Amino acid sequence: MKKNLLTIVVLALVLVNIVLSIIMMISVTTTNSKTSALVTTIMTVMNLELTDGTEESAVEPISLADTEVYAIADQMTIALQSVTTADGKVKTPYMVCHISLQINKTHPDYKTMQPLVATNETLIKDAIRTIISSKTEEECRTNEEGLKAEILKAIQDLFGSDFIYAIAISDTQFG
Repeated sequence: MKKNLLTIVVLALVLVNIVLSIIMMISVTTTNSKTSALVTTIMTVMNLELTDGTEESAVEPISLADTEVYAIADQMTIALQSVTTADGKVKTPYMVCHISLQINKTHPDYKTMQPLVATNETLIKDAIRTIISSKTEEECRTNEEGLKAEILKAIQDLFGSDFIYAIAISDTQFG
């Protein structure tokens, strides 16, 4: 009789264990699906923030065959922001570089805007000089891509078009 009673108690405990395991799995599964939906929503929001929302982020890269490079004729020497050295002297560093503009030949504004590039070279140089001269030597050395992006935005704003799609800075020297 003791064995039968012990068997019934063990069977009852096994059934209770199974029922509790089912309840636990149901609650974990629903929580897991809610967590998954939350993570999906967060990832969607993060992807929206990573893209700047402009048309350029959705555009395919422009091939080299569709690119015209306009090199600004003269080497540019630009005074950077002055810095005070440890001994109290004010130092004005310079950046010497060549700038080239990359123009998209397939852009709808190309035919009307491309002739304006050469005639407005002085305005382009002024925009470049304004941006670079607001930086320190350290900023120019460490954040060249950010510098290029600022210059590109200023030139695109100058022309009111994005037919110029990239900037190349070459032969950079600091002094």
